[in-house]
Amino acid sequence: MAIEAVKTAPDFTLNDQDNNPVTLSELKGKKVLLYFYPRASTPGCTVQAQGLRDTKAELDAHNVVVLGLSPDTPKKLTNFINKQELNFTLLADENHEVCEKYGVWQLKKFMGKENMGVVRTSFLINESGYIEHVFNKFKTKDHHEVVLDYLNSK
Repeated sequence: MAIEAVKTAPDFTLNDQDNNPVTLSELKGKKVLLYFYPRASTPGCTVQAQGLRDTKAELDAHNVVVLGLSPDTPKKLTNFINKQELNFTLLADENHEVCEKYGVWQLKKFMGKENMGVVRTSFLINESGYIEHVFNKFKTKDHHEVVLDYLNSK
């Protein structure tokens, strides 16, 4: 099960697409949309990333930093960013340790097969480092709208 809202967000340091370390706790003072997705450059993940890319100005207006996280390598993330012209940071969780901390590394069923993988989930972390809201019911093409609807309702 994924972590619930109002808990302290587990801290971590992961490399971004350029192999630079990013530490969650260093972003205190800003809201962070930490979104977990299964794999870069797949159709659903691409649509989800494009929606966030296209609404970056609106997210910036809410003081939100977007961090995408998947079990991909930094090289795959660089290719994804370049191909889709993404304007936010992607993090490589190759050993899925952070996915496990957040409870999104789970047994999944697809076409009759079971395997472990990322369950698409987003966490809005507030300026103090607490999980303010968990987004786990959305379609990839509507993800950015669900996030913005929540932010605009505050």
